[in-house]
Amino acid sequence: MRGRLRLGTRLALGVGALSLVVFAVVGTALTMYMRQYQERQLAAQMKLVQLVQTKDAKAHGTVERRPYYGWYTAVYEVRGGHAELRRPADVPADTTALAAVAEAQPASGTTHLTRTAKIPGEGAYLLRACSVERGVVLVSAAPLADVRATTRRLITVQVVTFAAALAALVVAGRAVLRRGLRPLSDLADTAHDITSHDLTDSGRLPVRADGRSGAPEIEELRSAFNTMLEHIDDSLVVRAEAERRLRRFVADASHELRTPLMSVRGYADLFQYAAAHSPEERDRHLARLRAEAARMGVLLDDLLLLARLDAAEVEAPLRLEETDLVELVRRAADAFRAAHPDRPLTVTAGPGELRLRLDPARIRQVVDNLLTNAAVHTPAGTRVAVEVSFEPSAEVPARAPTGVSGETPARVPRQTLRQAPRQAPHRAVARTTAAAAGERGGHGDSRGPRGSGAARGGRGLAVVRVTDAGPGIPAADRGRIFDRFYRVDEARSRDRGGSGLGLAVVRSLAEAHGGTVEVTGGPGATTFTLRIPTTGRT
Repeated sequence: MRGRLRLGTRLALGVGALSLVVFAVVGTALTMYMRQYQERQLAAQMKLVQLVQTKDAKAHGTVERRPYYGWYTAVYEVRGGHAELRRPADVPADTTALAAVAEAQPASGTTHLTRTAKIPGEGAYLLRACSVERGVVLVSAAPLADVRATTRRLITVQVVTFAAALAALVVAGRAVLRRGLRPLSDLADTAHDITSHDLTDSGRLPVRADGRSGAPEIEELRSAFNTMLEHIDDSLVVRAEAERRLRRFVADASHELRTPLMSVRGYADLFQYAAAHSPEERDRHLARLRAEAARMGVLLDDLLLLARLDAAEVEAPLRLEETDLVELVRRAADAFRAAHPDRPLTVTAGPGELRLRLDPARIRQVVDNLLTNAAVHTPAGTRVAVEVSFEPSAEVPARAPTGVSGETPARVPRQTLRQAPRQAPHRAVARTTAAAAGERGGHGDSRGPRGSGAARGGRGLAVVRVTDAGPGIPAADRGRIFDRFYRVDEARSRDRGGSGLGLAVVRSLAEAHGGTVEVTGGPGATTFTLRIPTTGRT
């Protein structure tokens, strides 16, 4: 923000203020120590001088030897607490301070007394009084002008030195801090680049914090910042892809719903016109109305099912119960034979049951969709085969069926359903299914050794394979065959009643049960393989 100092400047000024306090404390302590030291030295010098002057005072009654220049010396007789000056004496004009210290020395109970006093017209002096003999006191006064001058010079030197050191510390500290905090400025510049980047056309963030060296804390911050950018980058890509798929889904759904709606409108108009004519014509238009309405109902049911499977934290339409998968596939095969008698169907399964927990209605819908897909996209007379088997495996996919038993709807975990639409399309596996195709010989059921005996006693995968001998799926289309509203042949699929949602429903329901579905093979042998984990089955 404008008007505020940058972090480096504030830190440098803070260090400068702290240093100023330290300098002040150190300077004050040094000045007081130096002043006391000089006064002690002066007092020791006065003691030596008074040793000589005491002998002189005892011999002559006064001090005849003159002291240092500027010093004063006086001998006092103290009687009854009153001091009387002996003359001749070298004293200032005002002797009040000297007489006061002479009167106080006997009362102090010590051999000498030292104090500082200011003599009018002379300045500050250090006074020292010692006893010559009983009732006689020698007083010496030494000027403190030199001590005071030395102290002032010391203070001046300290102020200049500390000021220069403080200025250098602030300037150098600011430069060091600016260099150390430069990675933070780089992070701020990176953030500004992100805010100026246009995310409407692309979900990618082309900017990252550089990897220049810095303190460990800066490296951690840079690493966390780049990790955050990677996460945002991935989230933007997912959002852009979701928006693209949503727009495509809405456009496809609108297109698919428009066709039956326009047909309903046209037949309604024809029905209104035909009401005044023969009953046969009216019944024919009414049947077409019902057919188009039924087609639109199936499309809406598939859309609703896919929306529920894709939604997060909602109730998925799964009612899990213990079911024999072999019997379920046989019922689906019987229904297929009744609806498509022109396509021979072979069912291959083991001699026993294959029981596991699943939603029988939804798995039946998966099998029906796979069989219907084979009927819609192959010519009449094409052989179709269904194989049910069990694949023992030491490792079963960790994804559990998203449902509970009974009539309680299953709650689908958020990550399972959100990730399902984003998974990569199943890869086309170049695997020959000649053996499976060779077993398709008629309408009967073939029970081979696969899936029998001990194979059904462990954990693994229940496998349903639907194989047809039709023209196959082009390799370029296999990667998107399970996408919604995707058709290999747009015109033929729509004419035959396909909505482009059948295989999308198959994949979503398989993943809701914790399983997978894939397409393999080529012309003459196209196989859709459904795998459902059997962990926990009895």
